Amino acid sequence: MADSRDDEQPEYTLYRAKPRFLSRNRDDGGLREMQRDTPQGYEETPPQPGRAPKPGRRHRRRPRISPWRVLRWLIVALVAWLAISLVLFLVSAQVQSSKVSDAADNELGGAGYPLTSPNTILVLGSDARTKGSKEPGAQKIGQPSRSDSILLLRIGGGHNATLSIPRDTVVNIPGSGQNKINAAYAIGGPALAIRTVEAFTGIQVNHLVEVNFENFPQLIDALGGVTYRGGCVVSKLNGGFKNGGYTLRLKSGEQEINGKQALALARTRHNDCNPKESDLTRARRQQKILGSIKDKVSSFETFVRLPWVSWAAPKAIRSDMSGPSLLGLVGAELSAGTAKPTVLKPTGTLTLPDGGAGLTVDDASKRAAVDRFLAG
Repeated sequence: MADSRDDEQPEYTLYRAKPRFLSRNRDDGGLREMQRDTPQGYEETPPQPGRAPKPGRRHRRRPRISPWRVLRWLIVALVAWLAISLVLFLVSAQVQSSKVSDAADNELGGAGYPLTSPNTILVLGSDARTKGSKEPGAQKIGQPSRSDSILLLRIGGGHNATLSIPRDTVVNIPGSGQNKINAAYAIGGPALAIRTVEAFTGIQVNHLVEVNFENFPQLIDALGGVTYRGGCVVSKLNGGFKNGGYTLRLKSGEQEINGKQALALARTRHNDCNPKESDLTRARRQQKILGSIKDKVSSFETFVRLPWVSWAAPKAIRSDMSGPSLLGLVGAELSAGTAKPTVLKPTGTLTLPDGGAGLTVDDASKRAAVDRFLAG
């Protein structure tokens, strides 16, 4: 008798793998055969490269950037940029203010804050020759130099005026006698220069600014250069390149100039392009450079460079003014509009005891120039 267990159905179902499931000739690799033979009750996983999202799970939307949030961040960045620039300016100014001599500081008269009260500032630049120059007279390097530029500024309280005094103007130097006005700096330094200018013009000087020719080009370069508009200029300072000095060559028209070019242009006295130029032309050129600096300072480009400009500006000068006073001076200059320039025009010449020739100014012309300056 046959075993009855052979006729009974097994408790489970047997599945046989079909050869086509392992076939490599089909694009689906036998996936369809597997799906057809899958028993009921089992879930099929779709052939997707990534995981399917879980049921009920939602994708989070990225939050939209609010325009007000962008504006707030821009304001924060702007305030931080200005704060950094302010700190750099005040620190640099404090270092420079300590370099003014006590004798010069004692000669200055008090005045209110430059932003709200009119202040008269004496700007001096010396003609010290560069070290190693072979120009005649360069062997005297180390001795007191004469003031190369003499300029009065009237700023604050709505005033904005400049008065240039040609350096060859003959004046009475206190305690020294008759001489060119630029000799006062060489004889007694900035203190005697202040007394001489006050005695000659009758204007009380409130503050002193000495241009540092070594650092002045760095300020212009920090600004990204300034714009020069004028005629051709070719000049050799301190004997030119061949003698260890500097040779300036500028074409006529409008062009951007760097720090060295701006300094050389301000100091140029003899222009090979126009030998007839006088100290008056030089004084007007210096005022144009000041105007170009002001235009560049108020530009958006300077705002981008503001921290570098803030650090370089006080280093280009020596002044009795503290950081806040210098800051008020800059604010007054930028808010006062275009300056009213005046150049003291000579009315004659005079031969000095040493054989040199100087320029003279009669009292009426001097008084008219001073009145225009004070009214500005």
